[in-house]
Amino acid sequence: MKQPRGQPAHKPTDETRKTAETLSGLGLPLTQIAVLIGKGIDVKTLRKHYEKQLEEGKAKANSQVTKNLFQKCMSGDTTAQIWWTKTQLGWKDTSRVEHTGADGKDLTVTMSKNDASL
Repeated sequence: MKQPRGQPAHKPTDETRKTAETLSGLGLPLTQIAVLIGKGIDVKTLRKHYEKQLEEGKAKANSQVTKNLFQKCMSGDTTAQIWWTKTQLGWKDTSRVEHTGADGKDLTVTMSKNDASL
């Protein structure tokens, strides 16, 4: 009888599902989560078996960060408020500089021959 080739199929457990969710929430890259989940699984296998846990972990973490940021904004943290207005309200720090001559006319540059040869 022929022996199966390669590694046995990966079988998720409650423990590995919880680990995947937790590590995803902490922002660990998928390659590193795969290493910590099981012997020799790759990112493709990780996604196949743990897609729901990876998404939920990230969503829960983002929700907590958003909640904390909102609380800082409401307590008067100016830096948090500025960041919020830029990301949530579309505010921007932009400066528009126009270079014009007198009365808004084109600029005129005058230089000597010595300056021009530089």
